Amino acid sequence: MSDPSTPLMRQYAAIKKEHPNALLFFRLGDFYELFFDDAVLAARELQITLTSRNKEKGVDIPMCGVPYHAADGYIAKLIRRGFKVAVCEQVEDPRLAKKLVRREVTRVVTPGTAADSSLNPEDNNFLAAVANVEDRVGFAALDLSTGEFRATEFAGEPAGRRIQEELEQLRPKELLYGSSAPLFERRVGGEMGAPGSLLQPRGSAPTSASIGWTETPLDDWIFAPDHAIPLLENHFGVLSLEGFGLAGKPAAASAAGAILYYILSTQRGTLDHIDRIGFYERQKCLVLDAVTVRNLELIEPLFAGTDAGVTLFRCLDATVTPMGKRLLRAGMLRPSIDVSEIEARLESVATLVKDIVRREELRRTLDGILDLERLLSRVTLETANPRDVLALSASLARVPKVRATLAGLSPTRIGALHGLLDELADLRDRIDRTLVPEPPLTLSDGGVIAPSIDKDLDELRDLSRNSKQYLTQVEQRERERTGIGSLKVKFNSIFGYYIEISKANLHHAPNDYERKQTLVNAERFTTPELKEYESKILDAQEKIVEIERRLFADLRSAIAAEAKRIRQTALALAEVDVLACLAHIAALRNYCRPKFEENAKESGDLEIIEGRHPVIEQQELAYGSDRFVPNDLFLNSSTHNIIVLTGPNMGGKSTYLRQAALIVIMAQMGSFVPARSARLGIVDRVFTRIGASDNLARGRSTFMVEMTETAAILHTATPRSLILLDEVGRGTSTYDGLAIAWAAVEYLHADVHAKTLFATHYFELTELAEQLSGVKNYHVSVKEAGGSVVFLRKVEPGAADRSYGIEVAKLAGLPSEVVVRAREVLAEHESSERRLTGHLTPGAEPERPAQLTIFTPLSQPVLEKLREVDLNRLTPLEALNLLAELKKEI
Repeated sequence: MSDPSTPLMRQYAAIKKEHPNALLFFRLGDFYELFFDDAVLAARELQITLTSRNKEKGVDIPMCGVPYHAADGYIAKLIRRGFKVAVCEQVEDPRLAKKLVRREVTRVVTPGTAADSSLNPEDNNFLAAVANVEDRVGFAALDLSTGEFRATEFAGEPAGRRIQEELEQLRPKELLYGSSAPLFERRVGGEMGAPGSLLQPRGSAPTSASIGWTETPLDDWIFAPDHAIPLLENHFGVLSLEGFGLAGKPAAASAAGAILYYILSTQRGTLDHIDRIGFYERQKCLVLDAVTVRNLELIEPLFAGTDAGVTLFRCLDATVTPMGKRLLRAGMLRPSIDVSEIEARLESVATLVKDIVRREELRRTLDGILDLERLLSRVTLETANPRDVLALSASLARVPKVRATLAGLSPTRIGALHGLLDELADLRDRIDRTLVPEPPLTLSDGGVIAPSIDKDLDELRDLSRNSKQYLTQVEQRERERTGIGSLKVKFNSIFGYYIEISKANLHHAPNDYERKQTLVNAERFTTPELKEYESKILDAQEKIVEIERRLFADLRSAIAAEAKRIRQTALALAEVDVLACLAHIAALRNYCRPKFEENAKESGDLEIIEGRHPVIEQQELAYGSDRFVPNDLFLNSSTHNIIVLTGPNMGGKSTYLRQAALIVIMAQMGSFVPARSARLGIVDRVFTRIGASDNLARGRSTFMVEMTETAAILHTATPRSLILLDEVGRGTSTYDGLAIAWAAVEYLHADVHAKTLFATHYFELTELAEQLSGVKNYHVSVKEAGGSVVFLRKVEPGAADRSYGIEVAKLAGLPSEVVVRAREVLAEHESSERRLTGHLTPGAEPERPAQLTIFTPLSQPVLEKLREVDLNRLTPLEALNLLAELKKEI
């Protein structure tokens, strides 16, 4: 490597040219080396030393490297930061190479194709693709590490928004799309924009601070149906994709085919674990958009740095297997709307709630099972090491006990899972017979294959093991032959086997000894016999490793051939784990079984008695408090269609809204719920408009975000939806905000008919209950004591009588001078309000003094004209003209 024109560097340059967008890990002996810009970038990201070569020749080549045995950890770190890595291996033995060792890229690891053990066991690692076919947009996603493969497609104007929602919910690590940007923009643009804009990908040059996904453009022909569909059919070994629901879905199939092509072009292995693909429609599950998932804190905390324990997932997660954790998470993000499926899950949970012994025995048995899906993927991708394979066998060894525990639970859903569990005794037996109980991490160390598996291997091992005994015999024989008592036969990695004689005994050395090395106090010799034995031993070691690699590859192939059985068992174990988890939580926390009516899909009733917020309740218990106040909720499609909820901040309005949605989501994922009783109809979507944050980087203010989200709700909600609106309109002026909130409630009541909880500080909205039959007023109760307030957190019928804003400000620690002055200003405004309302309606009761009407300043000119009018002298025509004029002013 004297300069860039050396054969080695020319080889490097040629391979790098084939993978310009990936960091090239170039194998040199025991290290993977990176050169030039790759080295500079990798040294910075991995915090390793950047060196250089050929400075003495004036050609400074930046260089850094990592040990081959530790490379996976470094590669995983780069992948997590959005980079792609091409792994270039030596594909021939350096000792047998006549000149330059042949090297090839054996795999390309990208954020969307990672399948190593460093992945978070709770999360999927999706690779997504978007394809445009005529007037339709296809979307597909594959988790290579588990084999989960799904696809869908959309048409019409909302397609871009639907794709955006899928991306936000699935959160893929990598997105594939056609490299023709105008095509992508024309079909999906207008709502999604070109790649790199509204989609917010990481881009092709990610940094450590990147978020989102890595963007990978591919040639357009890869997405063509006549290329993608046959590729899928060949992989699954079918004549048609009809069995997967993809017949007549060319856009979805094209996106899926592009993913398969990308995987085949970047990975080695059989991909046997990708044995199915499912077409899905969003209408077949309770739809939760990214805003709702975030606002309800289903998976992640709303605020960065907050304890993850505030999320519903963390609150309910008592699963004991990685597959179970992923299934619980997926079920939470896509609850069912199929009543029969929900009831089947609830019946299984109920069965396990009652049978505590069987439930806990089941959980104990499941606890030792490792991630079968990801172990299988590493086997089929040929990246599994001997310990991975042994871990797979050890996990499968627990399946018989799980099956035994499930026996007798039929006809429930969990009982049916008994039949889906395959004990795979034949495969376990082969693994356990083939591998030693505690194999080394890599095959290159040898000693992986058990004795009596291969006759040639046993003979070579015997030769290798008996070398010490043989050398002892040679040493003893040579001592007797030469009369040199101190003669020794030794070995080192540089000179091999040799005979060492001290300088004082050199004159006794036989003539057939060949001098090998001279030391200060001794001479080293070899003999034809030692040379022959050395060659035999070294060849034996090489052959041992070679045979073990072949036998291990055969074992991996045998496992891959049973991928379908293993994957089916893994999926069944995941579901058993989730059902046992939900039963455990229900029993532990006194949750009730929700009841779905026979016509649950059409029923508009939502009745919750003594409902609790599942997360906040557990947080309070963790802090030694059991004071969570349960509340009732009743919504239907007629008399209680919309609840307008008033009351002070900190009173519990947001908790009440969120717990309603969480109970619905839990019920439709098949879980018991935190309530004394719950009677529900099927909800098709949950919408939330709770809080807002500026998005200045995209030029969107708090109010713009608020209005965009509200608009999406009003356009998309159906009579079967549940809507949570918290303080809509507060992002703008009081008057505009009230007007928007008022109009939104009217629209929801007249046009949408969705069940709605509307928390607000606009007390004027409570008047809607008198005008609209489906609107009802509720408030969170407060008790005044000694100049301060106590939040009772009880939701009761009727509107709140005061806002208690100043009392809340006092609790927050505002200076006493500010609080006193605030009371004075409030008193002045209340007095003015009473005077004005008194002039308007003589003899009427004054308005509630604690809340100012926002119409007073706007109404001042109208009031002045009314004061000047003598009603006794007005003719009917003059009265009508005056009324028209006043109406125009208002």
